[in-house]
Amino acid sequence: MTATDTDVIRALEKRRFDTLVARDLGGFADLCHPDLAYVHSSGTLDTLDSFTEKCENSHYVYHRIDHLVESVKVIGDTAVIVGEMHIDITAGGVRRKLANRALGVWARVDGRWRLLAHQATAKR
Repeated sequence: MTATDTDVIRALEKRRFDTLVARDLGGFADLCHPDLAYVHSSGTLDTLDSFTEKCENSHYVYHRIDHLVESVKVIGDTAVIVGEMHIDITAGGVRRKLANRALGVWARVDGRWRLLAHQATAKR
């Protein structure tokens, strides 16, 4: 039995959050497209390089990420994920608990899915 694209994307989403909590930044970067746009719930925009650098320097330390994938839509070589995230993070030296809606975009490049964009929005 082969996994569907939807199954693959769900597994990749889990792996990307697991790598952040484990501080496996090489593993995280390996999942990402070089042109990654990572938009935080604060409105801050990071590239792949700036985001991983901030994680390496402990600006962002992810203690826990619970991510509920609500839907995965695959159209051609693009997948869009909509979900909800509950995050325990230290950001800029301040420990916080966040509740966000999240949108992820994955692109299949040369037969391999890569995270192209992430957008988090604080739930109010």
